[in-house]
Amino acid sequence: MTLGNSMLIPILPAMQSNLKLSSFQVSMTITIFSIAAAICIPIFGYLSDRFSRKAIIVPSLIIYGLGGLLAGIASAWIDNAYLWIIVGRTLQGVGAAGTAPIAMALTGDLFKGGQQSKVLGLVEASNGFGKVLSPIVGSALALIVWYGPFWGFPIFCLVSVLLTAFFVKEKKKTKQPPPFGKYVRGLFSVFKTEGKWLLTTYLAGATCLFTLFGVLFYISDVLETEYNIDGILKGCILAIPLLFLMSTSFTTGSKIGKNLKVMKKLIIVGLLIMTLSFVSLVFFERLILFIGILILSSIGTGLVLPCLNSLITGSVGAARRGVVTSLYGSVRFLGVAAGPPVYGWLMSWSRTGMFLSTAGLTLFVFLLCLLLIKPENNTAGNESDSQTNTLFTKLQLTSE
Repeated sequence: MTLGNSMLIPILPAMQSNLKLSSFQVSMTITIFSIAAAICIPIFGYLSDRFSRKAIIVPSLIIYGLGGLLAGIASAWIDNAYLWIIVGRTLQGVGAAGTAPIAMALTGDLFKGGQQSKVLGLVEASNGFGKVLSPIVGSALALIVWYGPFWGFPIFCLVSVLLTAFFVKEKKKTKQPPPFGKYVRGLFSVFKTEGKWLLTTYLAGATCLFTLFGVLFYISDVLETEYNIDGILKGCILAIPLLFLMSTSFTTGSKIGKNLKVMKKLIIVGLLIMTLSFVSLVFFERLILFIGILILSSIGTGLVLPCLNSLITGSVGAARRGVVTSLYGSVRFLGVAAGPPVYGWLMSWSRTGMFLSTAGLTLFVFLLCLLLIKPENNTAGNESDSQTNTLFTKLQLTSE
């Protein structure tokens, strides 16, 4: 899923130049992917609850690969390439909807207690590792031809299909899925009971991805226009903050267990670090210092995301976990979708205004998390107890 946007970040200036596009048009190749994914994720989440996770993941990966193939063919041989690239990117977004968000629900099904948090941390670290690799891989493929990354998608998807089909062993459903009406009523009860903190965590996740991809879009443009840096070197520079995001996510996920109070503290600290980092970026324009400050923001993001994953995945039983985690995936995608066009506009307005606005947003989310996320207990309870497969027992009882 991560490759879908991050691998294209380094080639956006080349795409704009070769296809004679505006900054807004080229940013739409990121935005349309994310919007399509955001729309489809809840649908696929429901279907994964009703049928199985693998039954959604495998076809989604195939659609994802076909979308990349279409975009690659259009770039190479079709005159009106931009229109077909947008169609291909829409298909990719539909396919991406059935990948990582469903994998997060699958992780919740397969692992319990502290092990669940650890594996969810690994899932977020894998997401970060994809972000680290993708600018480098995208830049390397672009050395062959600027649209080379589009041709990489079918290959990665084929490998993922084979690995998922043969090596992921899913538990068989022992209960009949509830009728659609009962399912929806149960889902509404989840948000009625715990909606304030759950929607706050959704907003926090979207904010982390919005700021991450917005700033990456800004850096990608600055590296080429101000420093004349492109190719592999550009991909490596873009990967530096993402490497810290990945390592922090993995460490956080492996340490938090099911301690809800620790999760809240790390979310608060992470958002505060992000806020201070974005304020500081106003005063640093030299590349080395800029990247150094940005690393702090990535560390903050790496503290926040695994805790959000664990809170959200553990907040509801397996019967509705697919939709709850998928809605979270949707808002994350919306954050990604909004990042490049919003930051493209902010760049044309004011560099100082861009970073201060970003800091204001993360500060607002910090305050919401501080006030509305209220852990009811210190830990999730006895992990061996069959009833403690969620973080909030009251929510579990209400939603099942």
